[in-house]
Amino acid sequence: MTKRNQHITPHRDGWQVRGAGSEKATSVHSTQAEAISHGRDISRNQGSELLIHGRNGRIRARDSHGSDPYPPNG
Repeated sequence: MTKRNQHITPHRDGWQVRGAGSEKATSVHSTQAEAISHGRDISRNQGSELLIHGRNGRIRARDSHGSDPYPPNG
């Protein structure tokens, strides 16, 4: 499976989950929360990053699910 960052962006029917570089949405949801939940599952499975965009298209939050090269000691 290709590691691809997932983007949550506005869609004419609500909010979409779209892999980086993809023309088509992976899925479309009526709420941003539903799209974030689905996108988070995908990015966890792929070990990629989730980028959450606001209605204006700008990135408002990031959630990294890749391997951490500097894990906390403990």
